[in-house]
Amino acid sequence: MSFRTNPDRILDSIDRARTRDEENRAAAFHRDASARELGTELPDMDATTSERLRRIFGLVEKAYTATASGPDIRRLAERFQTVGDIAGHHARGDVTVQVHYLDHERADDVGQTPFEILPAHMDEARKAARSTRPDALAIKILRKELRDGVLAAFRKMDPRLRDAIRERADMGHVAVRVTLDLRPAG
Repeated sequence: MSFRTNPDRILDSIDRARTRDEENRAAAFHRDASARELGTELPDMDATTSERLRRIFGLVEKAYTATASGPDIRRLAERFQTVGDIAGHHARGDVTVQVHYLDHERADDVGQTPFEILPAHMDEARKAARSTRPDALAIKILRKELRDGVLAAFRKMDPRLRDAIRERADMGHVAVRVTLDLRPAG
């Protein structure tokens, strides 16, 4: 039997190709979209609490904008188009806002809010957008959930952020990360 027609060699080659394909699919699987914003400008020493809180909210807003317009959220929206990935257009997820104080020993402040996408949301978006593309509808829904989630998480974090400002933890560099995590329901 020659090298090219040896059944064991052929099967080994097929197994290697399948393994390569599975590894590529696993590497291409994205479950979240996130962006990080670094605040390097220090606030004035006599800045009020509301001014310093506005600085942190500005960083959250920049991170939200980067997340909402980034390529990762498009990959998440494309999962609604794939048959069997997010079956029935029903998914759950959460939005996380993390504030990290780089020049202070204070632990990170984290706010998290859950959300759920139902087929009814896709129908409402279809009527409003007059589009039938599932990925285009999903990106609208994901951006809305991201916006609402960031605002709700920031409201939850507000007392902890005010404590951090009292401790003067925000007087150094501050990093903010906004993450949208999405997973199939069920």
